[in-house]
Amino acid sequence: MRAEAQALVDQINAAMALVRRFLDWDRALRRLDELNARVEDSTLWDDPKAAQDVMRERRRLDEAIAATRAIEGERDDTVELMELAEAEGDEALVDDGVAALAALAERAEHDKVMALLAGEADGNDTYVEVNAGAGGTESQDWAGMLQRMYTRWAERHGMKVELLDQHSGEQAGIKSATLLLKGENAYGYAKTESGVHRLVRISPYDSVARRHTSFASVWVYPVIDDNIDIEINESELRIDTYRASGAGGQHINTTDSAVRITHLPTNIVVQCQNQRSQHKNRAEAMNQLKARLYEAELRRREEEANAVSASKTDIGWGHQIRSYVLQPYQLVKDLRTGVTSTSPGDVLDGDLDKFMAAALSQRVTGETVDVEDVD
Repeated sequence: MRAEAQALVDQINAAMALVRRFLDWDRALRRLDELNARVEDSTLWDDPKAAQDVMRERRRLDEAIAATRAIEGERDDTVELMELAEAEGDEALVDDGVAALAALAERAEHDKVMALLAGEADGNDTYVEVNAGAGGTESQDWAGMLQRMYTRWAERHGMKVELLDQHSGEQAGIKSATLLLKGENAYGYAKTESGVHRLVRISPYDSVARRHTSFASVWVYPVIDDNIDIEINESELRIDTYRASGAGGQHINTTDSAVRITHLPTNIVVQCQNQRSQHKNRAEAMNQLKARLYEAELRRREEEANAVSASKTDIGWGHQIRSYVLQPYQLVKDLRTGVTSTSPGDVLDGDLDKFMAAALSQRVTGETVDVEDVD
């Protein structure tokens, strides 16, 4: 078999092996049989909520198993046809087989990612919070670039983007901002972006054009739906109101409509100023707080399962998950997975899918990669 064809087969095999591992294949088959039997039980819908949970789990497992079997079947059929074509010297048919394997590999990668989006809140909408690190205008401009990057990524995937809160920098960029991304699997895709992001470039704000390194942090947490109950003790909250900043109508800029809530036991702070009403801003801030507390619980469970700390860190050297170099060369490098791109412009315009897919896969395999940061 041609080397390019074998490479595509290996790619397909790796994707399907990861899906089988994630599903725990034999257990998944037994579980699907159990769920099919429950669906046949006439008493299932006596409890509508439990029935919906059963149907949802059954659909997810059935689709993942069927997709895996279909791809593996098409792979085997295509390889068999290519071997026959090579034996007969039919190069045109071999070329067709390579093209079919390429399309199948792309489908396998897509289905792999979809199978990995099976976490408790992966299907939910998500908040994305961006904070500038130390460094004044440089870091604030970088934070603004990251805000735009996630906005563009969400728009590429047909998601709706709402700006809930923003504190602009004195000269450029932002000190902080909170986005709400609404769309299918928004949290599942974006959750691996939490961490410190590093930028290296010739500063447009330096009169002698020196190279600067800037840092900003990204924090991603899911929107909590009605099926998840988060209890918050009002006595553990400090609620402050202040005047909204930035663009807005006469009312929003002249009343203390913005709301900041501090959860004292965890020191989690959330704020909202995009609504004209203080009441609405308070409600949205409470939603954010519930989401942050829920995400912290998910993260705690994951850390216990993996025995690896993934806690929020300082915004600076030694903590970054990804570096973006614009000068003197062009490179984006993920320091967890080793995935790179030589087109930073495309990445900053929202081309993040391969970084997210690799990080999702790493969460399943638990395999770490020894990656050196770029200068």
